[in-house]
Amino acid sequence: MPAMLYSVDFDCERPSRLARFWADALGYVMRPYDDAEIERLRAKGIDDIADDPIVVIDPPTVGAPPFFFIKVPEPKTTKNRLHLDILAETSLEAEVRRLVGLGAQVLATYNEDGEHWTTLLDPEGNEFCVVVSSASG
Repeated sequence: MPAMLYSVDFDCERPSRLARFWADALGYVMRPYDDAEIERLRAKGIDDIADDPIVVIDPPTVGAPPFFFIKVPEPKTTKNRLHLDILAETSLEAEVRRLVGLGAQVLATYNEDGEHWTTLLDPEGNEFCVVVSSASG
């Protein structure tokens, strides 16, 4: 049996901010903080959940992986070697506008061999693409 994808992990400077961006971008849900989790954070000297060094968002559908956002001390310095592609449900332009409204920045737009996509940067500079299938316009 092949291995299964367990999670998608982002190293980042501000986990709660980046988690909120990706939750809104993908329709994921911020994992709630129960009393035990809040106590665990307080025991580590963290009084505000916005300062949690590991924030998790869960998928809206069964079988998709959760995303973990993990605070690291070093900034992103080079191009991603792996990135996410998001399929636009309506139009490429509308989806790009929505993501820019959430905090993304457009890096480049492409139109090659009948394929259309836009590369964006999330709030911490991680590249990702918005693609459109021929079926979605």
